Amino acid sequence: MGKSSEGECDPMRIAHKYLAVFRIRFVGALQYRVAALAGMATQFAWGFMELFAFAAFYRADPGAFPMEFSQTVSYIWMQQAFLRLFFVWLGDNEISQAISGGGIAYELVRPLDLYGRWLCQDAAGRLASTALRCVPVLLVAYLLPGQYRMPLPPDLARLALFLLGTALALGVASALTTLMYITLFYTLSPAGVRTLFSSLTMFLSGSIVPIPFFPAPLRAVAELLPFAAIQNTPLRIYSGNMAGAEALRGVALQIFWLAALLLAGRLCMDRALKKVVVQGG
Repeated sequence: MGKSSEGECDPMRIAHKYLAVFRIRFVGALQYRVAALAGMATQFAWGFMELFAFAAFYRADPGAFPMEFSQTVSYIWMQQAFLRLFFVWLGDNEISQAISGGGIAYELVRPLDLYGRWLCQDAAGRLASTALRCVPVLLVAYLLPGQYRMPLPPDLARLALFLLGTALALGVASALTTLMYITLFYTLSPAGVRTLFSSLTMFLSGSIVPIPFFPAPLRAVAELLPFAAIQNTPLRIYSGNMAGAEALRGVALQIFWLAALLLAGRLCMDRALKKVVVQGG
């Protein structure tokens, strides 16, 4: 049950199917402009609150921190601008409801691989939400006065590496979220899994405090986990805190985790679909 006919199709037709799913979800998510405006207000408030808190600590002893204040400013503003892109716990409620409510039965008879469809749908939703919010946040961040202004990248090389890291971060975030969806075949309720995922990712990805601020033993472990491959790597590359060989290692680790999570997601999905029981209706 749930096997698609993709094996009978040529690669171009398969790609067009996924592109159609991506486009439909992207256009649909762009309709939520009021929610985006409310979200931007929250992001500005949270961003300024974090900056003022960090500024107070930096004034006490600037040399006691692993990142320069200008790097921290860049990290915080880019985090707020790309909030919807990086946060794993901001998943797609439609997928969760389809599993718990029985609508998954309709998904299983469609001529499209379910894992790939969910992955595209999640990535499209993240991109659409980010597109609605990031430009105003970035404009304000670049125009702020004094020490709270976010600097531009010093060269195209850093900008290109940041964009590559951001694209890989999107893939890792969507792959992790899709794994979260798959667990719902066993738990049915998304509450517990989402709480666990949100706690782990917010802390270990550097959302609450940047990973360089962690104690050395914890930082060494956190930097190797898949959570650090989300926002930690691209934001530190942009800020200049991660550069040269360290930045390349960070991108290589992102590629590793993306491949590992995609493989794990595919295996878990195949296993779940062999024993799936549809409830609700």
